Amino acid sequence: MAIPSVFVALIVFVALLLYTFRVLREYERGVIFTLGRFWKVKGPGLIIVIPVIQQIVKVDLRTVVMDVPSQDVISRDNVSVKVNAVLYFRVIDPEKAIIQVEDFLVATSQLAQTTLRSVLGQHELDDMLAEREKLNADIQNLLDRQTDAWGIKVANVEIKHVDIDETMVRAIARQAEAERERRAKVIHAEGEMQAATKLVEAARILNEQPQSLQLRYLQTLTEIAGDRSSTIVFPLPLDSIGKMFGQSSE
Repeated sequence: MAIPSVFVALIVFVALLLYTFRVLREYERGVIFTLGRFWKVKGPGLIIVIPVIQQIVKVDLRTVVMDVPSQDVISRDNVSVKVNAVLYFRVIDPEKAIIQVEDFLVATSQLAQTTLRSVLGQHELDDMLAEREKLNADIQNLLDRQTDAWGIKVANVEIKHVDIDETMVRAIARQAEAERERRAKVIHAEGEMQAATKLVEAARILNEQPQSLQLRYLQTLTEIAGDRSSTIVFPLPLDSIGKMFGQSSE
């Protein structure tokens, strides 16, 4: 009967030894509680934990990449979309991450989902599609302020997909086509306005300088002479002929 007792004692001793001496990796920290009260944060390396009296909770300090599930969002212009994102964060204060919140991973995930819906619901669909970087920054700043009490630093938030209903896709396509037609008409109207302005300016110059009008007539004759027609009839006002020879018509 003595041999089993020795083995039991040996097993208990080894277990206590393993519990007492802990090795924490470079990215790990140990939050130590003494008789249920917080004592200190230890690590990395070899640490000693007093059995029964002290307890240790390990915390990983590496950046966590968390996928935010797809959320149903109604934009400010009443368009229903599904949006999902990815969240990058890490623990910077192990004490707060363990004491201030029950499960910081679950809490951060739930907070990211509600914040995503809240922020995107304040913007129109066009903003979600065209201003993603600004929305990412807004969500990241808001999350970072709220998780600071938990000892968590939100490094980045990236919106991955904005899924739109098929009917809305067709409506957006029609809107884009109408916008292109509007811009084309505006450009055409601006061109007509510029051409009319230049014509008025040219007419004013020709009216002020009759010699310019005669040169224009001669240029037109030169252009017509290049055609293959054998007979050319070119009307020329009598007052213009008089001006060419320095005479005034009677």
